[in-house]
Amino acid sequence: MFLAAITAFTVFAAIGSAWQAANPVLYKVLKTARVGGEGGWDYIYADSAGRRLYIPRGATREIPATDTKPAVPAVAARLTVFNLDTLDPAGEIPGVGGNGTAVDPKSGHGFTSDHPKVSMFDTKTLTLIKSIDVGAARPDGILFDLFNQRVYVFSHPTKDATVIDSKDGAVLGTIDLGGVPEQGVADGKGMLYVVMQDAVGSVTAVDVKTMKAIGHYSFIDKGGCNGLALDVKNQVLFAACGRSGNPPSQPPQPTMVILSAADGKILADLPLAGSSDGAAFNPATMEAFSTHGNGTMTIVKEKSPTSFEVEQNLQTMNGARTVTFDGKTGQLFTMSQERGPAPPPPPGGGRGGQGTPVPGSFTILMIGR
Repeated sequence: MFLAAITAFTVFAAIGSAWQAANPVLYKVLKTARVGGEGGWDYIYADSAGRRLYIPRGATREIPATDTKPAVPAVAARLTVFNLDTLDPAGEIPGVGGNGTAVDPKSGHGFTSDHPKVSMFDTKTLTLIKSIDVGAARPDGILFDLFNQRVYVFSHPTKDATVIDSKDGAVLGTIDLGGVPEQGVADGKGMLYVVMQDAVGSVTAVDVKTMKAIGHYSFIDKGGCNGLALDVKNQVLFAACGRSGNPPSQPPQPTMVILSAADGKILADLPLAGSSDGAAFNPATMEAFSTHGNGTMTIVKEKSPTSFEVEQNLQTMNGARTVTFDGKTGQLFTMSQERGPAPPPPPGGGRGGQGTPVPGSFTILMIGR
């Protein structure tokens, strides 16, 4: 399996090398900021208008001292905020955690997909406004749509989206998505698209005016899809999926499924350099981006609304699996932390665990040309 993974990555690297020979200006890591801080994380969010970068961090438990190691104090959940241009710390909201963040630049209200309630905060003062009860939902992915100033919070166990008015935080209802939702994108004109993480991947199309699903676009033999991006102008969706084949290929073959947002017609399948947990699209350059836990980013070029190619496979940082896009600068941001050596695989084969996190090593990466 390890040899096959190396071979697959060699193929991806060769694709990127061939493109680099003809196109010398490639994406690269422009800057890293080792901002530290303990606790887990999931999504990263760039507020292009407010020039802030939001990263919710999870709580950690206290670890008692041993004969060889000092005690480690507990750390509370918090929302960490950074300057989007310099990556310098810009503030923190204690007690506000969750998986992701969304900001309404018009009202100045921000939201995090906190557990078990969604947190609403003031983006100017960085203070908590209130906690919003979302019932049985387990908030995970989150999206703001300027079309009607609403926030959509996606929940795995309830397979739906909770709809919140970003002006006052009122819950307006829920949308049945028909699957396990991950990343969502909006076209700003009344349509919402959400990718499903199920064994058979799909995208659910939603009319936000009626808050009803009006289409389910199946990927047939692709699944484990976490990232979704949208070319609004040409109505093209880019879904990043972790598995291909029926039964799934071993080792897994991550794939970007490119499809029409209008009717779900699949336009192309392209190889990804790893299993994705986030995607983005830059309309200025007509490029889609997918970030992967193995420390790579695949960049796909939309040559025309029906022609696509892998442009580059960029090395980032191991564990940097989610991504956000700054529409003002065209830069992308991801994050991870350093880890010690991984333990050996269990007897009889299988996947081994991860190495121990290096304290204070949490790092933000700025990526661009």
